[in-house]
Amino acid sequence: MLFRARTGAFLTFALTGLICGVWVARMPALAEKFHTSESEVGIVVLVWGVGALVAMQGLRAVMARVGSRSVLRVALPATAVAYALVAVAPSYPLLLGAVALFGMAFGVADVAMNAQGSVVEQAYRRPVMSGMHAGWCVGAMSGGLVGVATAALGLSFTQTVLVTAIASLPVGFALGRTYLADPPVRVSGAEGGRARMPLAVYLIGGLAFIAFMLEGSIADWSGLLLHDEMGASQALAALGYPMFELAMLIGRLFGDRVRTRLGTRRLLFGAGVGTALGMAVVVVAPNAPVAIAGFFVTGLLVCTVVPTTISLAGTAAPGQPAAAVAQVGAMGYGGLLLGPVVVGFLADATSLRIGVAVTVVLAALIAVGARVAPLGSSGTVVPAKDAELEPATA
Repeated sequence: MLFRARTGAFLTFALTGLICGVWVARMPALAEKFHTSESEVGIVVLVWGVGALVAMQGLRAVMARVGSRSVLRVALPATAVAYALVAVAPSYPLLLGAVALFGMAFGVADVAMNAQGSVVEQAYRRPVMSGMHAGWCVGAMSGGLVGVATAALGLSFTQTVLVTAIASLPVGFALGRTYLADPPVRVSGAEGGRARMPLAVYLIGGLAFIAFMLEGSIADWSGLLLHDEMGASQALAALGYPMFELAMLIGRLFGDRVRTRLGTRRLLFGAGVGTALGMAVVVVAPNAPVAIAGFFVTGLLVCTVVPTTISLAGTAAPGQPAAAVAQVGAMGYGGLLLGPVVVGFLADATSLRIGVAVTVVLAALIAVGARVAPLGSSGTVVPAKDAELEPATA
C-alpha cells in the first residue's frame, strides 16, 4: 500500500511537471503566435499566478476538512481540461481567460499533491519529499524535451499543448486511485481550516516564497533569455529549461540522503550560496552553451529548497499538516507569481540579463534565511543532524 501510494505521488508530480515543462519550453512559440512583447508575456504569467492564488483562497480550510486525496482527484483532471483551453485560445484576451482557469486548477493540484506527498512521508517516517519532487523533474525534463522536439519539427504551440492535455486527462483520473487518505486532524474540520498556524509555518513559507520566486523566474524566462539575448534558435533555447530540470532531478534523487547527513540548515545554506553562484554564471554568460551550463549548476543546487520547505511545513503544525502545507504552498505561489513579473518589467526597462540577475539576490536570501530562521519540526521525519540543532515540539 505504501509503495503504491509513493509511486502514485511520484507520478502525479511527474505529470504536473510534464504539463509545466511543455508550457515553459514552448513559451517563445506562444509569444510568436500572439505577437506579444516581453511585458505581455509577463502579463500571461501574472494572470496564471493570480488564478492560482485566487483558487488557493480558502484552500487551507478545504484541505483541513476533506484532505489532499479528495482535492487532488478533482484538481488533476481539471488541470488537463484547462490546459486544452489554453491550447485552442484564438486570441490574446481569450488566452488570458484560459490561462486564468489553467492557473487556478494547476495551483490547487500543486498544493494538494505536495500535501499528499507529506502524507506519504509521514507514513514512511523518514525524509522522502525530495524524491517525490524528483518526479516533477522527470516530468518537466520530459516536457521540455517534447518542446525541443516539437519546435524542431515545426509544430505549433497549439498542436503541442493540445496533444499534451488530451494525453494527461486519463492519466490524471487513473492516479486518483493510488492516493492515501489524510490522517485525522486533532481539531474539528472547521476549526482546522481557520486555526492560527505556528510562527514556524509562516517563516518556512517565507523561504518557500523566495524559492518559488527564483524557480519561476528561471522557468518562465530561460528560453527567452537564450533566444532573445544570446541569439539561440528556438530548439536550442528550449533546451535550457530541461537541462535545469535534469540537474534538479539528479540532485533530488540524492536530496533526502544529503539532508539526513548534513541537516536541514546546512543543506539550505549551501543551496542558497551555490544557486547564487550558478545564476551569476548565467547572467554574465557570453553565449547560450555557457548559460545552459549555468542553468545546470543552478538546478543541481537549488533542487532541495522547495521539497525541504514542504517537508518542514508538514511537521510544523501538529494535527493539521495538510492545512500547513496549503499555507506554505499559497505563500510559495505568491513568489511564483511575483518573480517572473519582476523579471519581465525589469527586462523591458533595462535588459533581460539584468532582469534575470534578480535570481542571484533571491538565492542569497535563501542562504541568509537558512542561517537565521528557526527551522523547528515535530520530529516525525527530522534528520539526526537537525535533532541536534532544533528542539522538537509536542
